[in-house]
Amino acid sequence: MAVIAPRPAIETAPLTRHGAFDYDELERLGLNPDDVLDFSVNSNPFGPSPTVRQALATIPLDRYPDRECLALRRALSQHWNVPVEQIIVGNGSAELLWLTALAYLQPGDRALVIGPTFGEYERAAALMGAHIVRWNARRETGFAVEPQDVARQLSESRPRVAFCCNPNNPTGAATPLETIVAWAGDNTGTLFVVDEAYLAFAPGLPSAVEVVRGRSVDNILVMRSMTKDYALAGLRLGYAIGPVPIISTLAKVRPAWNVNALAQAAGLAALADQSHLRQTLAALHEAKTELIAGLERLGRRAFPSAVHFFLLEVGNGAAFRRSLLRHGLQVRDCASFGLPAYVRIATRRPAENARLLQALQAHPQDFDEW
Repeated sequence: MAVIAPRPAIETAPLTRHGAFDYDELERLGLNPDDVLDFSVNSNPFGPSPTVRQALATIPLDRYPDRECLALRRALSQHWNVPVEQIIVGNGSAELLWLTALAYLQPGDRALVIGPTFGEYERAAALMGAHIVRWNARRETGFAVEPQDVARQLSESRPRVAFCCNPNNPTGAATPLETIVAWAGDNTGTLFVVDEAYLAFAPGLPSAVEVVRGRSVDNILVMRSMTKDYALAGLRLGYAIGPVPIISTLAKVRPAWNVNALAQAAGLAALADQSHLRQTLAALHEAKTELIAGLERLGRRAFPSAVHFFLLEVGNGAAFRRSLLRHGLQVRDCASFGLPAYVRIATRRPAENARLLQALQAHPQDFDEW
């Protein structure tokens, strides 16, 4: 019997690994997920606002959600002072990345990925048949972006879409907004997708929404994730802000009812409680300082990071992760980012961070890969 073959790009597109629990792996190891502390995810460890759970209890489950997410978009419009027409909501910002690739890339187009970074950029572009162009930051610069090198790559490759995670995952390096705006101004034929999933964790850094709001550029699309800062990972919620023509195009390829009613209600409740966000992010910043100091006392230096997660060079990231997992602690092996000698650690609550430090100090024989 003949097998109907899929599009060639599907066979060649890279698979993407992520943090968070692999429940099959935990089962094989005899570990209960409730007993494992997860330092591999980059979301707010203090959890969502208490008002979120209250809001979820009021949602009728037998009714279709608002397919246009009007209430949430209006709240976001007020929050960011941008017109509703410049906002689209998605099932996590990852869905919006895929919609962008679907809408703007076709076979043979070039897509620039500024890395090492989140694997979904490359995967979404590759599935559309795009040719991937990579620019990778170097260890010698602390994985900071080198603006002139990227500008040169943009000039040479002339990509249809460029993906820039800012601050970057997994390095935590931040690129100045004026640098991104300069790239966009010099490359008007390129759509710059600026993923700000972690910007809330970097105090004082300006958002690219500022230039989109001012309409000083028309080729920047800003992605934001409510999964991370508002701690809504179990519901999946994100949004994009950009020029009206781009947002309208994404709406044309968006599935109907892509954001469920619970996620919409949670987003509204979380957005309304900014005091919870401010308090938890301030506590997280303090906890990061303490965690890094604890690692330094053990003789290990974290790479500079603008956010609450950071890279740690351990020699063999996969082995280090396995060793920690046996102690009920999970970190992110960075081999899938092209950094096999590193792990990524996301700061958690102080008592949980202390448990990580205690394991490293009490069982040094388990971490010879350092």
